[in-house]
Amino acid sequence: MGGSNHRLSSRSRSVDRLEGEGKEMIPFEKCPVCGGELSVKKVEKLLRGGGNTVSLKVDAEVCQHCGERLYSEDVVKSFEEIRLKLRKQEFTQFRPLGQSFTVDEKWPNKAIHPTP
Repeated sequence: MGGSNHRLSSRSRSVDRLEGEGKEMIPFEKCPVCGGELSVKKVEKLLRGGGNTVSLKVDAEVCQHCGERLYSEDVVKSFEEIRLKLRKQEFTQFRPLGQSFTVDEKWPNKAIHPTP
């Protein structure tokens, strides 16, 4: 994937801490969550920052058993760049895509709440 042998789990936060300590990332042979087989797929990813959202397609290794997604290190860095641009409202590299909505506070099912 993208020339990098390092992959990061979409759920892994400890990976960032390891990277900050200067330890080298170890590529996954199997899913780190369930041990299932991984295959490369193009997936849809939503990134949020500062109340804004970007929808994009990205190559990921996806577990065939549990669906866990693993992204290359350079892709994860791009995710962070995108989130930062969204927080700063720097939209020059983005284009509008439909409209976004949240439910009203008066939605009948009280288990469902609006997004702030």
